Amino acid sequence: MTAPWDDWDHVLKVDPDKELVDGETFEDVCATGTDAIEIGGTTGMTREKMETVVEACSKYGVPLYQEPSNPAVVIDDDALDGYLIPTVFNAGDSFWVTGAHKEWVRIENGLDWSRTHTEAYIVLNPDSSVAEYTDANCDQSPDDVAAYAAVAEKLFGQEIIYIEYSGTLGDPETVQAAADALDESTLFYGGGVGDYDTAYRMGQYADVVVVGDLLHDEGCAAVRETVEGVNDAHAGD
Repeated sequence: MTAPWDDWDHVLKVDPDKELVDGETFEDVCATGTDAIEIGGTTGMTREKMETVVEACSKYGVPLYQEPSNPAVVIDDDALDGYLIPTVFNAGDSFWVTGAHKEWVRIENGLDWSRTHTEAYIVLNPDSSVAEYTDANCDQSPDDVAAYAAVAEKLFGQEIIYIEYSGTLGDPETVQAAADALDESTLFYGGGVGDYDTAYRMGQYADVVVVGDLLHDEGCAAVRETVEGVNDAHAGD
């Protein structure tokens, strides 16, 4: 059975708490060539902000997924293709491993399990908001990260393993180690991808390259460059 992300190369993460570059619209965002749009952020999230982005993107045919930072901001919208729920494998606070997920299930009636999927995050930038938020232990060697990736796939059955450097470009050796440890799971990479070259570099190891801050900092033309970079990296696969 195939999953939607089996055919993805590039994901654009839109932060509802941040503005687009002046003069750009969500129509421009959806025309960047990205394979899917993930709507979420670490801080400043509200249901209203989430709904605004979903509504703005819903008419352009790009798959839309919500990545909620906590259960309180989850929205029920038919325009969403699904929910990608982070579980942080190297979190110091177990709330971000299973606790937040338990709360969501407890307070939500009629959860649509068919559209709900988890992402096994391995957070590696200690200065990032997500690392601080989850008290993540980011002091991980490539071997450590490979072991986390194998545990996520083999013991916990995670279909998505997400190497998250959030705001800084990661270590290619570490990303390659995670890739080599996996047999079937899809490897996402996010962090510091800002142009064709960095997208190409990380696309050599990751199945899916995730771009986020670039959209809000530099705009859609820069995002299109990263789409081209990862597509070229995968062209020979």
